[in-house]
Amino acid sequence: MKSRIALTALALVMTVPMAACGQEGDNTAAAPPKAGKPTVCLVMKSLANEYFQQMQQGAKAHETTRGDFTLSASGIQNETDVDGQVSLVDTCITKQVQAIVIAPADSKALVASVAKAMKAGVKVVNIDVKLDDAALKAAGVEVPFVGPDNRDGAKQSGAVLATLLGKGGKVVILEGNPGADNAAQRKAGFTDAIAEGGLTLVDSKTAHWETDEANAVFGNMLTAHPEIQGVLASNDSMALGALKVIEERKADVKVASFDNIPAVKPYLASGVMVATLDQFGSRQAAFGIDHAMKMIGGEQLTGWQKTEVKLITKENVG
Repeated sequence: MKSRIALTALALVMTVPMAACGQEGDNTAAAPPKAGKPTVCLVMKSLANEYFQQMQQGAKAHETTRGDFTLSASGIQNETDVDGQVSLVDTCITKQVQAIVIAPADSKALVASVAKAMKAGVKVVNIDVKLDDAALKAAGVEVPFVGPDNRDGAKQSGAVLATLLGKGGKVVILEGNPGADNAAQRKAGFTDAIAEGGLTLVDSKTAHWETDEANAVFGNMLTAHPEIQGVLASNDSMALGALKVIEERKADVKVASFDNIPAVKPYLASGVMVATLDQFGSRQAAFGIDHAMKMIGGEQLTGWQKTEVKLITKENVG
């Protein structure tokens, strides 16, 4: 009897270290299944931006509507905090969530974190800002993208300004983060509108998606080039910074932008902002989560699921 108890105790002592070693050392193993609903991490950019506040609200509403997943939503303090976003992804991995839906702050810098999550068995869906194709290929991973055609959307918004100003109209571009794919695509779309409308591009600089920085950048632009007639802002947050300068200096400058956050509605109604582009951020999060849930269920999803965009002007601002 004593020998049987001793053997049982010895077996238990040997089993515990083996299990612990398997959890800590084998990064290729899938996250263990949890009882109940799967957890989906939504990792966003700056929650100071109304667009991502709307995205978070939409995701929470979708959690209630579906009722079959638990949402863990987080964001960074400012648009350039790439390290902060890497840390958020690491936290999701540590918590052994089943899926991550991410709007990356940088299209290349977040690829390593995404690959790390996938290696740990976490399903990943990319929304809003597309991860860099070459970087994904180099990392040996494929990630489905759920998001809009940023170039076409920016072209639509810019075309309204081009029509208003006419050929020779002098404009500037406020660019987003240099490392973000949507920043590059929106600049390209604005450039398309400039070329087709015969506008003259006076200057183009980044303000990193931020209102205060855009206020300073555009203020300097207008001082250097008082002939400026229009601003093409790559998001509404930067547009707000430019609009403040326009108000303070009583300048005759029109603005076209992208995002359709609530704060720009009065400017659309007054006509100083001639257009913005609604990309329905809350729906993007919901579609991304739906994609993730299908992947958790065993579906293999790749490629680009294009989401809706809508041109907003004074006529349909609502």
